[in-house]
Amino acid sequence: VVAGEVRSLAQRSASAAKEIKQLIGDSADKVESGSALVARAGSTMDEIVQAVRRVTDIMGEISAASDEQSTGIEQVNRAVGQMDAVTQQNAAL
Repeated sequence: VVAGEVRSLAQRSASAAKEIKQLIGDSADKVESGSALVARAGSTMDEIVQAVRRVTDIMGEISAASDEQSTGIEQVNRAVGQMDAVTQQNAAL
C-alpha cells in the first residue's frame, strides 16, 4: 500500500515537473517576444524623434523665408511709395 502511494506521488511529481517545465518555457518565449517588441518600439521612437527634428528644422527654414519675404514686401512698398511721390511731383510740374 505504501509503495503504491509512493509510486503515485512520484508520478504526480513527475507530471507536475513536466508542467512546470512547460510553463517556464512558455514564459521564456513570452519574455523573448516582449523584448523584441520593446526593441522595435525603441527603434520606432528614435525614428519619430528624428522626424520631429526634421520638421522643426523645416519650420525654422519656413520662418526665416517668411521673414525675408516680409522684409522684401516692405522694401517694395517703400519703393512704390517713393515712385508715387515722384509721380505726384512730376504731375505738379
